[in-house]
Amino acid sequence: MRPPRILDTAVSDNARVLTHILLDLDGTLVDSAPGILGSLREAFDEIGAEYDPSTLDERLLGPPLYDSLPPIVGAEAAAAVMPVYRRIYSEEGGLERSTPYPGIEELLRALAEAGVATALATSKVEVSARKILANQGWTDLFTEIVGDTRDAARPTKAAVVAEALRLLGHPSGSDTPLMVGDRFHDVVGAREHGLDCHGAGWGYGQPGELAEAGAVAIHASADELRAALLS
Repeated sequence: MRPPRILDTAVSDNARVLTHILLDLDGTLVDSAPGILGSLREAFDEIGAEYDPSTLDERLLGPPLYDSLPPIVGAEAAAAVMPVYRRIYSEEGGLERSTPYPGIEELLRALAEAGVATALATSKVEVSARKILANQGWTDLFTEIVGDTRDAARPTKAAVVAEALRLLGHPSGSDTPLMVGDRFHDVVGAREHGLDCHGAGWGYGQPGELAEAGAVAIHASADELRAALLS
């Protein structure tokens, strides 16, 4: 596997000028772990189901919980807890506990100022993703916002990326978007559509996860990512 690299986006005869980008949400733009995991714990307590608290950690985050939770707690417990979790997370303050990572605000505004078409591509239910962006005052910084649907019609990152590309008009050639995400699902979903993925090394990925998945570059901070993309 080729080692991670930094894409040269400086303006020159051989450099690529970034025109389109797809961004993950949880673990990339915002730290949503306190709200998600806290809501899960409250949901398990509410239904009275036994669970190992040590299993409810950041490794669950990235893919949809309806995929990541059953292998940890069992299919029956996951089916029972998910409706309660959704209520607590969306209606009782869990969603509001998402906080931006350092440098993300500056990154998003720099992309907008540079005229880059920016799409959110998240496995979070789209209505919740839109609320998080609105809470941060970021909605207008995105050209398109794509997430999973309430009926799980986009169950994989590849399906989310496909919809984002459709809405962007299937840019190709020198306009082919980059993906930025923090988990291997982001890298794999991007690759299924021929996109390079830059790793958000500040997110929820385990050590070595992004490199092993094939991220073309891994950045330690949003400021480092901004410099690589726009300097």
